[in-house]
Amino acid sequence: MARDTRGKRRAQRKAGAQEGAEVKPVQKSTQKSAQKSSQKSVPARARQRQAQVRPATQPQSAQTGRREPRARGRFVKEAWGELKKVEWPGRSQVIQGTIVVLIACIIVGVFLYGADQAFKPFVRNVLLGQ
Repeated sequence: MARDTRGKRRAQRKAGAQEGAEVKPVQKSTQKSAQKSSQKSVPARARQRQAQVRPATQPQSAQTGRREPRARGRFVKEAWGELKKVEWPGRSQVIQGTIVVLIACIIVGVFLYGADQAFKPFVRNVLLGQ
């Protein structure tokens, strides 16, 4: 609704500027008619969106499964272009990240070793019965 009234005001301003006439505000009756017309067009817009979302409602010729011929190496060129956009980490960031990963691996390894040593007698004596 607001878009319709804005569009009408713009059109009136342009027409007024071209003719040298004064710009008149949009009347309430035109706003109501614009509101009614926009309510009627909503289902049509919804149907268009559904047609875009649901490919089954599109014509059969659009669903052949064939693709347009592509130039060779297009994927590689596009991938290279995307890699140029990436902000790569600096040397200090790589070293810091590596240290964090190594420390995390050591902590998890020590935890698993401790859990293994703690449960070893339980498994041997109770579960295996040796």
